[in-house]
Amino acid sequence: MAEKIFMKNPVAEIDGDEMTRVLWALVKDRLILPFVDLKTEYYDLGLLNRDATNDRVTAESAGAILRLGVGVKCATITSNAARKTEYNLKSLHPSPNATIRAILDGTVFRKPIQVKGIAPSVSTWKKPIVIGRHAYGDVYRAVEMAIPGAGKVELVYTSADGRERRVTVVELKGAGIVQGMHNLDESIRSFARSCFLYAINEKLPVWFATKDTISKTYDGRFKEIFNDIWEREFKIKAEAAGVTYFYTLIDDAVARVVKGEGGFLWACKNYDGDVMSDMIASASGSLAMMTSVLVSPSGAVEYEAAHGTVQQHYYRWQKGEKTSTNPVALIFAWTGALAKRAELDNTSELGKFAKRLEDATLRTIEEGDMTGDLAHLAKPAPAKTLNSWEFVDAIAKRLS
Repeated sequence: MAEKIFMKNPVAEIDGDEMTRVLWALVKDRLILPFVDLKTEYYDLGLLNRDATNDRVTAESAGAILRLGVGVKCATITSNAARKTEYNLKSLHPSPNATIRAILDGTVFRKPIQVKGIAPSVSTWKKPIVIGRHAYGDVYRAVEMAIPGAGKVELVYTSADGRERRVTVVELKGAGIVQGMHNLDESIRSFARSCFLYAINEKLPVWFATKDTISKTYDGRFKEIFNDIWEREFKIKAEAAGVTYFYTLIDDAVARVVKGEGGFLWACKNYDGDVMSDMIASASGSLAMMTSVLVSPSGAVEYEAAHGTVQQHYYRWQKGEKTSTNPVALIFAWTGALAKRAELDNTSELGKFAKRLEDATLRTIEEGDMTGDLAHLAKPAPAKTLNSWEFVDAIAKRLS
C-alpha cells in the first residue's frame, strides 16, 4: 500500500452521540485512516462523558479549537428531561454547540451540497442558498422560570454604579412561564463582519432579516448594527466586488426565498438560522447534504455535521439493523477540516486528498449508489438503496 499522506499538525476531533457516533468511526476507519497519517486531539462529547465531567470536556474542546485553529465535530445530543431519564444523567447541561459557539464567538455558515440527479424540492432554485447563522445568545443563552401563581415579573438592569432600571414583563393572574434573552453589541458586530467578509470572498449578495417591526429594541439593534457595519466598513469594497446588501423582515424573506432562484448569503439570527438551515437542507435534498463551518473572529474554524444524532436509526442499529443513514455531512466535515489544516500548514497533498474524497463521495451518488434519503429523490431512481456501510464501501472503492 502507498505511504500515508503526511499531516503536520493535529485537528481537534470532537466525538458525538448515537447513530452519528457510529458513522463517525466508520468514516474514519474506511475513508481517512487508510490514506492519511491522521493527527487529532480527541474529545469525547458523548452525553455520558459530558455528564461525567460536569460538561468541562465541552469547554476543553472549544479551547482546543482555538489553540489548534481547526476542529471537526460529530453531532451531539442536547439533553432534556427525557434524555436525563433515558441516560440516567446527574443534571442537564446546555447545548454543546451553543457552548462552543459562545466560546469561539463565531458565525456558522451552512451550504447545501449539490449533486447531479438530485433536484431541490423548490423548482425555482438554481444556485445554493448559504445560511449565515449568528452563533451567540438569544434562546440558546436564555434563562427561564416557571411561575407557580399570580404575581408580577420584572426585567431589572443594575448598572455598575448601582443604579436600577425596571420594566414590567407581565402581571400574571395565574401560573405561567417566562424567559429572558440577551445578546451583545460586539458579538452582533462580529457576526455582521463575518457575513460581509464571507460574501465578498464568495461573490454573494447578502440578505439579512429580523422582525424589528415587533421587536423594536432587540431586533432593531441587530438591524442598526448590520447597517452601520455595512455603511462604514464594507459598502465601498463590497459594491466594487459586485456584492449587495438587502434587509427585510423575516417573514418577507421566507416568501422571497421560496420563489427565488437562490445564490445568496442569508444572514440569520441564532434561532432563525437553526430553523432555516434545516429548511434549506431538506428542500435541497436531505439534512445530511449540508456543510457547516463555525468561523471565529480569531481565525479558528470548526467543521461539523449540521443535522442531529439520528436517534431512531440508532435504536434500530442497537437491535442489529444496518440502517441507510446518510453520512455525507460527516464526510464533508472531515474533508473541510483536513483541507483547512492543509491550508494552514502548507501541506498540499493533504488538501488534495480532501478534494479527492469529496469528489469520490459525489461521484458515488451521481453514479447511482446512495442511501435511502436520496434514493426517492434521484432521477433516474437507483436500482438499489444502500445501507450506510455499503455506501461508505462504494466511496472507498472509488477513492482507492
